[in-house]
Amino acid sequence: MARLKHKLTEPPVPPARGVKAATFHLLLDTAMAIIQKSGHIPSVAEVAVNSNVSRATAYRYFTSRSALVTAVIDSSLGPVRALASDNPNGRERVHELFLQTFPRFKEFEPQLRAAAQLSLEQWALERAGLLEEEPYRRGHRVRILQHAIAPLAPQMRPAVRDRLHRALSVVYGIEPYVILKDIWGLPDREVERTALWMADALIDAALREPGPLTGRRAVKTNVATLPTAKRAAPTGAR
Repeated sequence: MARLKHKLTEPPVPPARGVKAATFHLLLDTAMAIIQKSGHIPSVAEVAVNSNVSRATAYRYFTSRSALVTAVIDSSLGPVRALASDNPNGRERVHELFLQTFPRFKEFEPQLRAAAQLSLEQWALERAGLLEEEPYRRGHRVRILQHAIAPLAPQMRPAVRDRLHRALSVVYGIEPYVILKDIWGLPDREVERTALWMADALIDAALREPGPLTGRRAVKTNVATLPTAKRAAPTGAR
């Protein structure tokens, strides 16, 4: 399977119970609310002030904006990330994934946009040698899509499967959602339909490629399995 360039940023593990758990969720809910209202990514200090929690306490739970945003996105997309389908039909499984995900994109659009914004901001800072916090590394869609296309994998050569995997990662995410809404002005329902149409087109294209038992390998196999009399040329024809 295709491999990621970077190790993903994992969300902080919330305390199980008690005051610490309550404080963690207070900070997380405050960050969610700030992003929902203003669209900007708050600093950990800003979240602390709005939560009436000391900065030192807040930083014990979230060491950076990256950790904070990771927790925000994990809270927003948690059910999708935990999605496990036993549908043996790969196309239907991809449809299930998209249909369960895009409503959450609508519900948590400001938070998802903020995550994409942070990733782009940090990319520029890192390139300029000015990044002073741990970078926010995205990519959970890779594992999610790998599960979705698993039933299709046996029908494809590994290179085609990996190409489909990467291509679907372009149309599954907040990025196409932003493009279709901001540039084209599409309503949420049409964004979902367009994303599904693109996913189907990519699956169709991948399935049209020669499969694992076609092409040169298959020709060799077929020749090898022909009866000897058919494989050998007549003596007079040599």
